[in-house]
Amino acid sequence: MKPKLLLHSCCAPCSIYVLRELAKDYDLSIFFYDPNIHPHTEYIQRRDEMANYAKKIGVSFEEGKYDSEDWFSKTKGLENEPEKGKRCEVCFDIRLGETARKAKDEAYDAWTTVLSISPHKDVSQINCVGNKLAKQYGVKFLESDWKKNDGFKIASQMSKAENFYRQDYCGCVYSKLAREKVIQARKNEN
Repeated sequence: MKPKLLLHSCCAPCSIYVLRELAKDYDLSIFFYDPNIHPHTEYIQRRDEMANYAKKIGVSFEEGKYDSEDWFSKTKGLENEPEKGKRCEVCFDIRLGETARKAKDEAYDAWTTVLSISPHKDVSQINCVGNKLAKQYGVKFLESDWKKNDGFKIASQMSKAENFYRQDYCGCVYSKLAREKVIQARKNEN
């Protein structure tokens, strides 16, 4: 019997490769807890695509509470932090904290997240938060760097084959605004 693992997911494109790899060794359940995703229409799109894919592959899916007000409150004052900065650490703590709590409450053997597949995320920051929460809740955190060994590239290919929606920002309004500034700057150069 495989150990039970709770997988925090932010979207289907980031999860597809991770799910394939983890399914080899674990009995998986997906936990979609992402109060950072903004606007709400973006959240719904990502959630529904992940839920539909989970159903397709026969993996349990559960959605956490979408409390964007709490997320904005906890990240107040960090609006101008860069990607991989203090705001991301607070965001990871919120999302992974709820995942670790759920893993403890529901007696999972371990938990982890798909977030380290993104080339825009700091793996050491994610794993540091995960390990801190593992000690706090007493449930093993599976440390990972899913972008290693072409993980991000493989996930992108798999996502394309599934015709997944591919967002161009991490999810929070601040990363969306930063992305829009980059796009505008490129347009101004041409």
